[in-house]
Amino acid sequence: MSDDDSIPDFDRLPEDRSRQRAVPAGRIARLGTFGRLVGGVAGGMVAEGARRLASGEGINPRDLILTPGNVQRLTDRLSHLRGAAMKMGQMISLDAGDFLPEELSKILATLRDQANFMPTKQLDQVLRSEWGPDWRKQFRWFNPRPIAAASIGQVHKALTRDGEELAIKVQYPGVAKSIDSDVDNVMTLLKIAGFAPPELEMDKLMAAAKQQLHEEADYQREGAQMELYRTKLADTPGFVVPRLHAGLTRGSILAMSFEEGVSIEELGKESPERRDAVFARLIRLVTRELFDFGVMQTDPNFANFRYRRETGEIVLLDFGACRPVDPAVANGYRKMLQAGLEGNAADVLKATIEAGFMMPIVAEKHPDRVNRMIDIVINEMRADAPFDFGDRAFIPLLREEGYAIAQDKDTWAFPPIETLFVQRKVSGTALLGARLKAKVNIRRIVEEVLASTTPRPAAAA
Repeated sequence: MSDDDSIPDFDRLPEDRSRQRAVPAGRIARLGTFGRLVGGVAGGMVAEGARRLASGEGINPRDLILTPGNVQRLTDRLSHLRGAAMKMGQMISLDAGDFLPEELSKILATLRDQANFMPTKQLDQVLRSEWGPDWRKQFRWFNPRPIAAASIGQVHKALTRDGEELAIKVQYPGVAKSIDSDVDNVMTLLKIAGFAPPELEMDKLMAAAKQQLHEEADYQREGAQMELYRTKLADTPGFVVPRLHAGLTRGSILAMSFEEGVSIEELGKESPERRDAVFARLIRLVTRELFDFGVMQTDPNFANFRYRRETGEIVLLDFGACRPVDPAVANGYRKMLQAGLEGNAADVLKATIEAGFMMPIVAEKHPDRVNRMIDIVINEMRADAPFDFGDRAFIPLLREEGYAIAQDKDTWAFPPIETLFVQRKVSGTALLGARLKAKVNIRRIVEEVLASTTPRPAAAA
């Protein structure tokens, strides 16, 4: 960093090359990386298959692909590609939670936590293309080492000539143009590994993933969504939303006020009273998004929340995954929750089917298992007492019933795509609660928000 009168010059600043790795920006380069990945995985599968045959062991594609060498190849190459390839891994990891095979969970957990960043030269090229060759003149200093690096972009801290401290999110080159092909290639890998059953119609899920990733890659859109949340939470204490710097924001650069905070997981080190009160605020925010705002930030990645110890405030980050909540989805959740709070299992089942969360054939063919799952959920949610997110004893029970039903291929079907995005936020928030071991009276929060809102009118056809 330099004094107020100097211009940032990357060439004169020391570099940390240990985590620098250029992003393959062109279509050919990215296809080549995927090709090397597939070739390496295939070679690993052949070697493992030969070993198993020689030892008389059985063979299936999942066992062959998940050798230690192939796990390392998958993690390394997807991390190198970043963009949609890495984002898909993160999305699947958070969405599936406890229900993924252990081996795949390890791969995807590594993708959540591992992020290289662009070499300084590549970063400078991106900034020049968006801000022009004299971009440095706008800043007193611009730190070339990112303070955060993720799947689609990395974030840098900077100080403008006017003395405004900013966080600058810079998108990796080539990411937006490669979304469709990256999603297709990742899905091909998942199919090879046996994690994407051919019996399911994957086209709808892939189309939805591509649409969301294209939206997340539009940083001007994200800036508008961030401003929307600033407006909606303006009168709600306990939340901080960065302020957009419109003058420096471009399609692949998002400039916003820098907001101090530590990892949200640090909240788990606070007193139980402070921890539970702050996390209860997050639960209330999710319910308000669903039933009040009509818009939801659907990416519950832990890195999207920061915590301020001094004030107990939560800093909200990353609004690229914001999307409108379909009124039919919100109203479906409302009916299910109301029936659950009343302890009416029959109405819960009816609302679940009407909302498209469950196909009627599931309840027809597996009534006992479905009823047991509903009873478990009702008993957990309707108690007028703090719900212990850290006690997940009921999860194996749900998994056991769900797995048994899943063996019946006649019942396989995707729920409405819009419900998947909402459920992703709900389940991801629950995972954060489990990590923090928070205890919150969910019933009272849900009752309060339902009482203060009304069913939303159906969307225009």
